[in-house]
Amino acid sequence: MAHDLATLLATLRHSRALAGKKDIAQAAAILQPTSPDAIRLGDDCAAIPDGDGYLLLASEGFQDSFVRSMPWFAGYCGVMVNVSDIAAMGGRPMAVVDALWSDTSDAAAKILTGLHDGARTYGVPVVGGHTNIRSTHNSLSVAILGRARHLLSSFDAQAGEVLIAAIDLRGRWHDPHPFWDASSALCGTDHVARLRGDIELLPAIAEDGLSRAAKDISMAGLLGTALMLAECSGVGMTIRLDDIPRPAPAPMERWLSAFPSYGYLLTARPENADAIMAHFHKRGIASSVIGQCNRTQRLDVSWADEREIFWDLAQTPLMGFAP
Repeated sequence: MAHDLATLLATLRHSRALAGKKDIAQAAAILQPTSPDAIRLGDDCAAIPDGDGYLLLASEGFQDSFVRSMPWFAGYCGVMVNVSDIAAMGGRPMAVVDALWSDTSDAAAKILTGLHDGARTYGVPVVGGHTNIRSTHNSLSVAILGRARHLLSSFDAQAGEVLIAAIDLRGRWHDPHPFWDASSALCGTDHVARLRGDIELLPAIAEDGLSRAAKDISMAGLLGTALMLAECSGVGMTIRLDDIPRPAPAPMERWLSAFPSYGYLLTARPENADAIMAHFHKRGIASSVIGQCNRTQRLDVSWADEREIFWDLAQTPLMGFAP
């Protein structure tokens, strides 16, 4: 089968999701801390030194169109995506708060039910927040607090390390949005226990010293997430599309644009790769080495016998978080 890698990468390069990551640069330019000891911007959570570990603080916001069309799922995602951010940094979630605006009490009830169900699924209590059910719009913001003993960071990938993708393929598309849902798609006590155990893998990997750098695959898709990780760490990467874990029916373009409910990129020394992948394989999560870090500051992509440059960070920064 012939592939048109250049066309595929051009489509992803000009996607709305990746454009949204470019917008971070404007906010970062205003908020950039002046102290060299300040918390670094660009990680999935703010990592605040605290005793023998770190407090992790993160938040997510959801637009009116999504909240209005899928109110229960928006509430559920408020917990799910925040828990994923905490795990991506080697942490365990502690508590969430929300800020909710809705135009009717019925809409608010659906959103809050989803939030409650997500909190119950992941075992993270909702401890407070803000509620307005007399608004002209529907929107939701959810913040989370967690703790890590050892960090997985966006700033610690090193040239010479391999890049590993771990993605739960036991899900389904949540149309019309690009969500690969391996979380809310199933239910039951066994499923809840599995989800909590799967999230525990990331802090276990960090505490075993197998990896120091990771990021959860976001709305920017797998390549966009790899690009953010590369930029923060000041490295380049080569990625082989053929090696990316992928559900059999999913076209490559759609899969590379997907936001999986459980999907992570980690870097590691080559001798630790098998041990990391074994953690995921034992729990039925697909995992493979998909590339390697280097010193080029480029993200180079290959597919079958084709090879193209996806992005050159030295020429065009994305978020402006290079070390």
